[in-house]
Amino acid sequence: QVQLVESGGGLVQAGGSLRLSCTASQLRFSTYATSWFRQAPGKEREGVSCINFGVGNGMPSYGDSVKGRFTSSRDDAKNTLFLQMNNLQPEDTAMYYCAVFTSERICPGSWSQGPLKGFGFWGQGTQVTVSS
Repeated sequence: QVQLVESGGGLVQAGGSLRLSCTASQLRFSTYATSWFRQAPGKEREGVSCINFGVGNGMPSYGDSVKGRFTSSRDDAKNTLFLQMNNLQPEDTAMYYCAVFTSERICPGSWSQGPLKGFGFWGQGTQVTVSS
């Protein structure tokens, strides 16, 4: 059974940094397009980043609100996704999720909407809280 597990969340002051990780069982991240999302209380889910499959298949895509501050990467040897978050702000406070597009190898133009139902896997999330 495929399982995604995020870690690395926590409480940080504004201007600080965190690095999130996502590991998977029964699935190789390098085979699919993979993404990070976040959702704050009372707000809609927001696409944070998306990475294409394999190596050398283009740069990650980022949501406008995190461009220049967040960096998404993948370690294929460890089968782990990373989200390096710098210059965190209170508005970055949210539950962060990793996800896999099992029907896509290249991040679709609609990646920020998330995988279609039945065509993706999600982690359980890790909480990031940024204090002012």
